[in-house]
Amino acid sequence: MEIFLHGLEHTLIDLLILTPLLYLTYLLVSYFSHNDNEKYSKILHRTKKAGPVIGAFLGCVPQCGFSSVMSNLYSRKMITLGTLLAVFLTTSDEAIPLMIQKPEFIPKLLILLAVKVVYAIIVGYLIDGIIYLCSRKKQTIHDYHDKHCIEHEHKALKPEVLEEEKHFEEELKQSPFYEREEHEHCCEHDHEHHHEEKDIKVGHNHCCATNIFLDALKHTAIIVAYVFAITLAINLIEGYCGGLDPLKDFFGTNVYIQILLACVIGLIPNCAASVFLVELFLADVLLFPALVTGLCVGAGVGLIVLYTTNYKRMGQNILITLLLIALAILAGIITNFLPIW
Repeated sequence: MEIFLHGLEHTLIDLLILTPLLYLTYLLVSYFSHNDNEKYSKILHRTKKAGPVIGAFLGCVPQCGFSSVMSNLYSRKMITLGTLLAVFLTTSDEAIPLMIQKPEFIPKLLILLAVKVVYAIIVGYLIDGIIYLCSRKKQTIHDYHDKHCIEHEHKALKPEVLEEEKHFEEELKQSPFYEREEHEHCCEHDHEHHHEEKDIKVGHNHCCATNIFLDALKHTAIIVAYVFAITLAINLIEGYCGGLDPLKDFFGTNVYIQILLACVIGLIPNCAASVFLVELFLADVLLFPALVTGLCVGAGVGLIVLYTTNYKRMGQNILITLLLIALAILAGIITNFLPIW
């Protein structure tokens, strides 16, 4: 009982220091992101060439609001796959507010953000470049095939047949049905555009509350609850076992095994995953490359929104998830060879 009370005391002391700083951090985040998600979405849509760069920096904003908004935009084909993956890779959920409370870990936080941003930008442009080259090659083959077919048809048709078809097309254009069909097509396009704007607003409302103070308070309460549970568990393990040997034994000292375990934890679509990974890192249980992998693959609720809004292309969603896992593991492996941690 004494060990439990001692662990509880240390946990509460940590939370007393953490809570006000955490609230101020979330208040600042809510202030800058409140009513701005739609504006950022329009900027991304209009500047597709700079999409991976803008997306990488937006993903660094704490919480997972931008990952969910970008998933919605991608399902509407308003941003590229490279931009979406850039946002996913830089989304760290609650890692930044937690690490910034420990001054001795701020250098590691800056390295973490630099690695994730640079990696996300490179990956984003590579993905978009590959897709562009593949689509261009496919379009070239398609255009050549169409041109060949048209030339063949024109050679096969007699002049009188071609003249008859031209006369028929002129009569069709003068028909009221032709104009109505064109008008209906425009109406459908306008309706689709209106539906896209509505979806963006819905995604925005999902991420931000009406009152920034209540929004910050809500996020603070949730994260404090997660931190309390995880920190208490770590303190109790340390107290009853005389150290963190059980956790260290579970995660091991092999960086590649840790990378795989962190990847599995990071895939959990909840901010508790990022809290758990950061707490393990702060407790010197998790290695830095494994932290990078866990936070790269952890896109918060972004993947859930993607599967919900892009449900008609479920195979594409699965491929994006597998690609995100592979890229996150690769990020951890590359970080392991960098002399920065």
